[in-house]
Amino acid sequence: MAVKILIKRKIPKGFEDPKFNKLIRQLRTLATVHQGYISGETLMRVGHPQEYLVISTWKDIDAWNAWLTSPERKEIQQQIDILGTPTEFEVYEYL
Repeated sequence: MAVKILIKRKIPKGFEDPKFNKLIRQLRTLATVHQGYISGETLMRVGHPQEYLVISTWKDIDAWNAWLTSPERKEIQQQIDILGTPTEFEVYEYL
């Protein structure tokens, strides 16, 4: 059964580094070719430009877990977390 993943990221207020956006784009590019990826979107919170939400859809929890534990994702994720606060992940399934 497909799952939705909510990924929340927060960077320091006033932080403007093109590296963050580059890393986010790299993650998306890698995710889109990973087995089980269905779709995703990246949103910036209105009035709080330092808060980001990614909503991605995966074929099933196993596909998500394979991506979550992949070395290429972990490497980029570590670079992102250094720039801001640790990323939060929430997994939801359809009723």
